[in-house]
Amino acid sequence: MARIAGVDIPRNKKVGISIAYIYGIGRSNGKEVLKRAKVNPDTRVRDLTEEEVSRLREVIEREYRVEGDLRREVQMNIKRLMDIGCYRGLRHRRGMPLRGQRTRTNARTRRGRRGQAIGIKKKVKK
Repeated sequence: MARIAGVDIPRNKKVGISIAYIYGIGRSNGKEVLKRAKVNPDTRVRDLTEEEVSRLREVIEREYRVEGDLRREVQMNIKRLMDIGCYRGLRHRRGMPLRGQRTRTNARTRRGRRGQAIGIKKKVKK
């Protein structure tokens, strides 16, 4: 397995796909990285040479904020929103959707499963 930015990327996939396993690099950024490192996106990770892997590492370290640094920055941004008490910060604090979605129905992933609906039982005649 090739290890780039502290992540083991899958060996059997093409480089263009497997580089997206790094947090902060998606498909479009991955294509850009491969173009700058002059690596063919159709080659498999197991077929990469050490020189190509080192070029990929170098481009990612030099131009992108990935993994731990990016996660830390995102968390600091959320904490800042909560500290200043803006609307988005309050929604983060309460664990509710913050981009204008409705909450009367849906929003189960943010709010959790509230009270389950209980069905009506028929009386049994004797």
